[in-house]
Amino acid sequence: MKCIKSGAARIALLAQCSNIHVKLGGVGSLRSGYDWHERAIPPSSEELAAALKPYFEWCIEKFGPNRCLFESNFPVERQSNGYVTLWNAFKRLTQKLFRHGARRAVSRHGGARLSEFRQSKGQSDR
Repeated sequence: MKCIKSGAARIALLAQCSNIHVKLGGVGSLRSGYDWHERAIPPSSEELAAALKPYFEWCIEKFGPNRCLFESNFPVERQSNGYVTLWNAFKRLTQKLFRHGARRAVSRHGGARLSEFRQSKGQSDR
């Protein structure tokens, strides 16, 4: 619990910097602390959404939907959950939290904004 509180405080501190965005994902890796990779049946999108809700809601609350974007860490996450299942969990996480426009900001516009930024600096998305 101490680790979670410390991480939450650090997230809140980082969110004060307007030039920092947060990627929400990478939860299927072995380091995430969940046992999903050991199961015979992978978690459902409902279970993933319930497990991720407190962490992702905190980040979205602190950064705002315009500075957050969902991401998958495939193919690494394949060991723990399915691609469609993960994105359905992301949809579940946002369906009750935001009006349609804010939900769209998290799921689509964040990545587009970062891509535009990289291109303006002469960097590649690859």
